[in-house]
Amino acid sequence: MALVIGVDVGGSHVSSAAIDSENFKIVPNTYFSGIVDNKASKEVIFSKWAEVINKTIEKCSHNDTIEIAFSMPGPFQYETGRAMFEGNNKFEALYNVVIPDEFSKYVSSKNITFRFLNDASSFGIGSILMNGLDKKAQKVVAVTLGTGFGASFLDNVLPLIKGDNIPENGCLWDKTFQGTIADEYFSTRWFIKKYEEYSGTQITDGVKEVSAKNDEFSEKVFEEFAINFSGFLLPFLNDFEADTLVLGGNIAKCHTQFLPRVQQIWKDNGRKIEMIILENTEESSIIGASYMFNDSFWDKIKESLPNF
Repeated sequence: MALVIGVDVGGSHVSSAAIDSENFKIVPNTYFSGIVDNKASKEVIFSKWAEVINKTIEKCSHNDTIEIAFSMPGPFQYETGRAMFEGNNKFEALYNVVIPDEFSKYVSSKNITFRFLNDASSFGIGSILMNGLDKKAQKVVAVTLGTGFGASFLDNVLPLIKGDNIPENGCLWDKTFQGTIADEYFSTRWFIKKYEEYSGTQITDGVKEVSAKNDEFSEKVFEEFAINFSGFLLPFLNDFEADTLVLGGNIAKCHTQFLPRVQQIWKDNGRKIEMIILENTEESSIIGASYMFNDSFWDKIKESLPNF
């Protein structure tokens, strides 16, 4: 039986763990994480990724075959594994690199298969599996609120990237909102900018620091965020006829300061939806990515992997 490893590539870190494919849990003592300089050379980035992944491999009993599933941010060609990072201030040394071809030599095993999935889709799939929603044939919208604004639209675990009732590419970050794109409003940098605008005080620790201030300015920021977020997201939830909304990311960790207001606004608009908050977004992404090595799921998704 092959060893399945899920890998979460973030803007400044990489994490990996072996996955128990029967119960969708991380195998104890196989989780490792490390800091990565996303502006480093290809060799340095690959060495850091391999350092973490190899620790996971070392903790597992010997396997002839290793299957490595990456939860990867875009722009990326997910079917071929070709990185397309250009002009987005991260991993630009990997531009046009086909990762399976060049990364294999860094891994401490020779018989390796790689698969790649968008990080927002990985989070969404993982959140479904971890909460047993795969047994309910549900429509789920999974959103990550942090450095960026990630989203996936899933029907019976399958992430969708086209259709009359979902946004183009199944993404929300690039959709128009108040004269710009949604990512400018539903990310950490918006909280930093808004708190400084209202209070005149500079902050360095993002939404966590805004939350900790717990003053009239932070209250105003969270209120404004709740109004913006509820207004922007509601039409997409309605069009998709979503049963459940899953929230992850650092902003979601402060959900007590904005979510009750969001729910009230939706209730006033006649919309009630089940909500799940996932504190560990990374774990969900690792588990979700690993599901690509479920053969029946892979047969469904492989022809529709996005390239963006």
